[in-house]
Amino acid sequence: MAKLSVVIPVYNEMKTLDDVLRQVRAVPVEKEIILVDDGSRDGTREELKRREGEPDLRIFYHEVNRGKGAALRTGFQHCTGDIVLIQDADLEYFPEEYPELIEPIVQDWADIVYGSRFLGRKHRVLFFHHYLANRTLTFLVNLVTNLNLTDMETCYKVFRREIIQALPLRQDRFGFEPEVTIKMARYKPRPRVFEVAVSYNGRTYAEGKKINWRDGLQALWVIVRYALFD
Repeated sequence: MAKLSVVIPVYNEMKTLDDVLRQVRAVPVEKEIILVDDGSRDGTREELKRREGEPDLRIFYHEVNRGKGAALRTGFQHCTGDIVLIQDADLEYFPEEYPELIEPIVQDWADIVYGSRFLGRKHRVLFFHHYLANRTLTFLVNLVTNLNLTDMETCYKVFRREIIQALPLRQDRFGFEPEVTIKMARYKPRPRVFEVAVSYNGRTYAEGKKINWRDGLQALWVIVRYALFD
């Protein structure tokens, strides 16, 4: 069985850290858990330091908040598994679905898997403008890459390690999502991409959601930049 590297960027997630680690550890797959604290100020960093030495954890720190993309790049550099999976620390997604997410790669049907929130599984009903923004950004990325994704902005992205470690990623914040999608579509040889339906329990802003309209504008600029100039 392939070994899984679960990369978890963490920023002020003290309320959910214990639960996400418990759920990830409960998945019956050989794995390492790579946590990257991105300058937390709510006690998360102190809790991670307390956990140093736990055998399945590898923990890294940014001294200041640099953004999700920067934290993921740090995590990717340290992965040793055959397959790399991104897990947000906020418990909007369900780690119990890992076996379905990695199956296309394990069975050698795919090189990259995206977990789509729009393919028919359970999800919390929240903001229409988030849905509309996601659909618009996904459409534009599909136009640029000639892919046919339904959910480009999903957290659950799964890669063969050699591919994600070879991509020249630079975006520090949520621009990571279109950047990694465009660049993986240009990787040679072109990867085989699957989508798998996933469940979604989205948070409100009062519950700690961090993405906002500025991130949507940044994502739009990233699409234009990499479509035309890079």
